Amino acid sequence: MKSNKSALPVVFLVVLIDLMGFGIILPLMPFYAERYQVSPIAIGFLYSIYSLAQLIFSPVWGALSDRLGRRPIMLISTLGSTLSYILFAFSHSYWVLFLSRLLAGVMGGNISAAQAYIADVTTHENRAKGMGLLGAAFGIGFVMGPAIATALMHPYFHRFGLPENSYALPGFFAAGLSLTSFLLVWAKLPESVNVGEIAKRPDEERVTRFGILDKRFWLALGAEKKGGVPSFLPLLMISGFVLAFGHSNLYSAFPLFCKKMLGFTARDVGMQFVWLGLITVFIQGGLIRVLEKRFGEKKLFLTGGVFMVLGMALIPLAGSSGILTAFLALLAIGASLNGPTLNSLISKEADPHRVGAVMGSAQGLSALGRAIGPAWGGLLYGWSPRLPFWATAVCLTFTVWVGTRLLKNA
Repeated sequence: MKSNKSALPVVFLVVLIDLMGFGIILPLMPFYAERYQVSPIAIGFLYSIYSLAQLIFSPVWGALSDRLGRRPIMLISTLGSTLSYILFAFSHSYWVLFLSRLLAGVMGGNISAAQAYIADVTTHENRAKGMGLLGAAFGIGFVMGPAIATALMHPYFHRFGLPENSYALPGFFAAGLSLTSFLLVWAKLPESVNVGEIAKRPDEERVTRFGILDKRFWLALGAEKKGGVPSFLPLLMISGFVLAFGHSNLYSAFPLFCKKMLGFTARDVGMQFVWLGLITVFIQGGLIRVLEKRFGEKKLFLTGGVFMVLGMALIPLAGSSGILTAFLALLAIGASLNGPTLNSLISKEADPHRVGAVMGSAQGLSALGRAIGPAWGGLLYGWSPRLPFWATAVCLTFTVWVGTRLLKNA
């Protein structure tokens, strides 16, 4: 049913607050884990297990939201996130920290349910605008989260956490944010559908995510024909995997590199994530629409790929904070151009009757990239602090090749 549009601001706030909590712990994780004297690859697994659990369980939560409604799933996931952050705050070993990230990933059904909620209460014509709210929530959350983390790591605030654990306060703060999301859903968000209604919708009207164990995930990767011309759909979907894989490399390897090579603290790394988020908000919050009208999606996709390759390859050469920020800005600009244009190109290449299935599989491939990327970054960092960035830059050249082929066939 297309109603309850007034609930969209509530959905936006719920997702924003929840993502702020995620953004708080993102730059702190490697520093927290290093206290337990674990290897870089073990640190990478802290990020990978979260994404892997999401990849497996997001489709489960999506299916349950079709049967039980969106509201119960959002309540369960926000409460589960609250518990995971409390566990994060009380961690006294690497394995407790690992368990907190596993629980957070398993309970990460909030975004999928929010996407489905927006699809429920908007028309097909207004869908993009509604989904744009989620994009804005992501951008703002990833700016404010690291900024809050940077502030909470100031020595002044240590007295409000656990005496023996300076990372406890950020964990408690993130837990409080997720609890606020839970209360918002419970008090302010009405149910958006009648149970069972969603299953009757055609694919293009549904927001579906498939896991790697679902055969539809793999079937949607098959090449489709359009007027006898081979589709670029498989190459675009693989590009989504490569981009997610490359970007998630930053989560584990980047903080460790900054600490070892530039002497950064957790607060310093948090500020770098803030600049990255600000660029993302600026471009995806409005500039991308102007650029698309002027240059077209295919040129922007190619340009984004080139910027990402350059930024990733140059990061290991940074000798100061200012230079590192400039190189990271190149990467952020590239990622901000690639994300929206890639999703649009995939939706246009897909069969109109299979858009839901194709987009679900594209999201699944991206999640798989985010699950593998951090572990890859940690493994390569163990061999050389600069290797993760150069090896990933080589992988990202695949998207440049795809972009050039798109333009040649335009």
